[in-house]
Amino acid sequence: MDLLQLRYFQAVARYEHISRAAEELRIAQPSLSRAIARLETELGSPLFDRKGRRIRLNQYGAVFLRHVDRSLSELDDGRRAVTEARDTGLGRVSVASETLLTISPVLGSFRAAHPRAEVRLFQSDADEMDRQLRAREVDFCVASQPLTGAHLESIELVREEVLLGVPHGHRLDGRDTVTVPELADEPFVSTRRGWQRTLLDRLFAAEGLTPVLSCESDEPGASGDLISAGLGIGFIPAMSRQAGTRIPLAWVHVDAPDCHRVLSLVWNRHTHLSEAALQFRTFLTSKPFMTHRLPDRRRARPSA
Repeated sequence: MDLLQLRYFQAVARYEHISRAAEELRIAQPSLSRAIARLETELGSPLFDRKGRRIRLNQYGAVFLRHVDRSLSELDDGRRAVTEARDTGLGRVSVASETLLTISPVLGSFRAAHPRAEVRLFQSDADEMDRQLRAREVDFCVASQPLTGAHLESIELVREEVLLGVPHGHRLDGRDTVTVPELADEPFVSTRRGWQRTLLDRLFAAEGLTPVLSCESDEPGASGDLISAGLGIGFIPAMSRQAGTRIPLAWVHVDAPDCHRVLSLVWNRHTHLSEAALQFRTFLTSKPFMTHRLPDRRRARPSA
C-alpha cells in the first residue's frame, strides 16, 4: 500500500465513478481500476459494490475512507508546516463569517499589525461553515449561531444586545423600549436564514405570534439599508450603533429575554494552524472584540 493508491481510492470514493476519477487524476481508467483492485486484495475486502459499470462505496470502503481522509489530511498539514517554516512569511489564515461587515475591520486591523500574513475571507452560512471546518477549508469561523461537533472548539468573542432598528419618522421613533406584542403587525426586514431570522422567530413564538415579513435577504449587513429605506423594521446588533454606522436609523430596546447575539470563534481541533492562524487567534482574543477597529482614515474636509 502506498500514498498514490490511497489518493486514487479517495478520488474514486468521492466520485463513485472510475472515469471521472481517472480524468481528475489524469491517468488511464484501466490503470486506476488495477490500482483499486490491488488495494482491495491487500486489504482482503472489496471497498466498492459493483453492478455493471456502476460502483458504490460499500460499508468497508466507508470505514476505510474515514481513516484515509484523516491520514492524508495530516500529511497535507505536515507539508504546509514545512513550507511555512521554510518561508519568510507567516503563512495564510482563512476565515469564514456570516457577514463580511462583522469581520472585515478585524481582519484589516490584523493585517496592519502582521503585514506578512496572508488573509483569505469567505462569506458562509452556518451549514457551509460546518462543512468548511470538517473539510479543513478554513482555519476559523466567526459564527453568530452555535456550531457543534466533537471535533470543534470555540471561544466566545462578544455577547451583545440586539436592538430594533426603525426608519426615522416611524411611530416607534423616539421610543426607548418596545415589547414583542407591540410589533405583531409591523412588517419586518430579516434574513432568510441565520441569527436574525432565528432570533425573530424565537421571540415571536414565545408570545404565540408569527412575524410579518416584508423583505428577506441573504446579506445580514444589508438590513440597515433596507430598514432605512422604509421597507420595514428589523433587528440590528448593538455594535452597528456603537460603530457610528452611516445608516440613519432610530434605535429601540426590545423588552424580551435573551434579545442578544453571541459571536464565537470556532475551529477544528484536528486542523493544522499556520503561524498566521495562531497569531490571528491570539490577536482576536487578546482584547474585547469591539475594540478591534481600523483607525479612521477619512481626511478632514478643508473649511470653506
